[in-house]
Order: sequence, then structure tokens, then C-alpha cells
Amino acid sequence: MGYIIGFDYGLKNIGVAIGQSITRTASEQPSLAARDGIPNWEQVEKLLKEWKIDTAIVGLPLNMDGTDSELSTRTKKFANRLHGRFGITVHMMDERLSTREAKAEAAERGHKGNYGQNPIDAIAARLILESWLNQ
Repeated sequence: MGYIIGFDYGLKNIGVAIGQSITRTASEQPSLAARDGIPNWEQVEKLLKEWKIDTAIVGLPLNMDGTDSELSTRTKKFANRLHGRFGITVHMMDERLSTREAKAEAAERGHKGNYGQNPIDAIAARLILESWLNQ
């Protein structure tokens, strides 16, 4: 198996990470801008072709009690569109606390707290993907 892409879905930005199943590691990529949760699908297609992706992991934002959050439905729609447009396999991964963990990691790297699109979204995407790779 080759490369796998991970997404941290958001309404303004979508975090991206590329992972490798053999090493079970992932690297952060530039986040994709989104307009009301809709990315530039041409940019998504370019990433999928560049890395020869056939599997995507999309973080599913659940409430702490495991129920769907307000964003869960939109995230599932994004995942369905990935599959429908590009024919890739898409898995959903519980992403509870990934943003908190990403902010803590960014702070350890010296980030000062202006949490625009990077590095938080990309870190969260990497954490989600690495969790899936290691389960």
C-alpha cells in the first residue's frame, strides 16, 4: 500500500496530511482553503494524483459523548463527495480532542497562539491520520 491522505475538515480551512502505511507516519501539508466547507476540488484532485492516493481518512468531529456534532453531517458529506468524485476509499476517524492536541503541539513548537489555518489544521490532520495508521 502506498500513500494515504488525511483531512481535518473545517468550514474555512481543511487540514491535510500525507501518510505512509509502512512507516505509520504522516507529514503535514499546506491546508486547503474552503468556502463554507467547500474546497477547490481541483486542488484536491491535484493532491490525490500527485501522491497516487487511493485511500483517505477524514476526521469525524463527534461530541464528547460520542454523538454527532453540528459539523458531523457536513464532514460526512465531504467524505461522500471525496469517494463519489474520485472513487477513492474513505474512512472516517474519530477526531475528538485532535484540535486541542494540535494546539498543544504547536505551542511546544513555539507557536504564539494566532491559530489561523496553519499549523493547527495540518497538525490535526496528521494526528488523525497517524491515529488511524496505528490502530
